[in-house]
Amino acid sequence: MVFGQVVVGPPGSGKTTYCNGMSQFLSLIGRKVAVINLDPANDSLPYECAVNIEDLVKLSDVMVEHSLGPNGGLVYCMDYLEKNIDWLQAKLEPLLKDHYLLFDFPGQVELFFLHSNAKNVILKLIKKLNLRLTAMHLIDAHLCSDPGKYISALLLSLSTMLHLELPHINVLSKIDLIESYGRLAFNLDFYTDVQDLKYLQYHLDQDPRSAKYRKLTKELCEVIENFSLVSFTTLDIQVESTVAAVQEKYMKDDENIDDNE
Repeated sequence: MVFGQVVVGPPGSGKTTYCNGMSQFLSLIGRKVAVINLDPANDSLPYECAVNIEDLVKLSDVMVEHSLGPNGGLVYCMDYLEKNIDWLQAKLEPLLKDHYLLFDFPGQVELFFLHSNAKNVILKLIKKLNLRLTAMHLIDAHLCSDPGKYISALLLSLSTMLHLELPHINVLSKIDLIESYGRLAFNLDFYTDVQDLKYLQYHLDQDPRSAKYRKLTKELCEVIENFSLVSFTTLDIQVESTVAAVQEKYMKDDENIDDNE
């Protein structure tokens, strides 16, 4: 059985930087790592790519040939990858003996809670290659500084968890920069534990735009709390201890799955 991570999250959340940092960390502790770039819009890679989707399909070519914008082009590329899953399987097979896999996915959030192509790619790989994959969902920590944006991030995290149906870890990335966006309304634990969201209501009411949707916000917070699935671990990719903590959480979650099985 081969282990790995599916790295997802909105644009700018630090997915590629995470893959680069995590691959370096795992190499330092003696693991062989292969990073697989499945983002056809990512043309500036800081890591050495074991497999690159651009060898199969290029976003720029798709946009020109089919008169699509970036979002439509990414959906097309994922659909094309799903239809050519044998290409990806053949590229991965030589790595399965002794490599840990990191899949760097596009940041278009619709791919992970509206469209099924990316999910189908993941599920086919799991079935064909007997992979054990965990989703690492990155959220930029600066969203905690705005109650409305934080609730949106919670909804996105929950939707992605329910759609992908994988073991799942939510990560607040760039935690080292969080103070540069201003003082948080609550301690950091409030944002990582995701409990008692009703306390956000006062701060939302201070903004006339948010106050207008008070009832809707209240209902959305109740949905998040009723599912009781979302929590976060924090990450500064430049600090080894936080990278190790994320990997340790991954290992614990995987052990829990084995116990349940």
